[in-house]
Amino acid sequence: MRFRVMLAALTPAALVLPAVAQEDPRPRARDLGIEVGVFAAGTYNAITDVRGVLVGHATVISGDDVRTGVTAIRPHGGNLYRDRVPAAIHVGNGFGKLLGVTQVRELGELETPVLLTCTLCVWRAADAMVEWALGMDGMEGVRSINPVVGETNDGGLNDIRSRPVTEAHVRAALEGAASGPVGEGSVG
Repeated sequence: MRFRVMLAALTPAALVLPAVAQEDPRPRARDLGIEVGVFAAGTYNAITDVRGVLVGHATVISGDDVRTGVTAIRPHGGNLYRDRVPAAIHVGNGFGKLLGVTQVRELGELETPVLLTCTLCVWRAADAMVEWALGMDGMEGVRSINPVVGETNDGGLNDIRSRPVTEAHVRAALEGAASGPVGEGSVG
């Protein structure tokens, strides 16, 4: 019980601490002896421990006022439209901008990777991913596709109104997605 109270007290503080780049990593919960869940962590203690899952980042830094990026999560390295995967979405905060949620809830499957980016870059990221997906072999006759893009409001760290994430950043995250350790902190 005491552990749960301590965890409840520390969680809000952890959420507001500034992110630190991977060069100066903070200890993870498991490194501090805090066991999360009932299963042992995988090799990387990351989503990439699931066979086939790939993660890529493109970090955007420009001048003193742009610190943002995009993260791509690919359930497998192939054409997701042609080889869809089961999926579900649960919204824990209905204030966010989340594209593609309705079709995933209705059909229970993903047909694109999942992108995460800054709040006002959601639509640019979705458009860029659609261009990327439609350019794949075998997509010539496709007339509809459901991009899934979520966001985080980094407006306190970033000139969010400049909407700096471009198609090149999205492509870099998608095409650079790999298995193995996942970047944490101020990446993507």
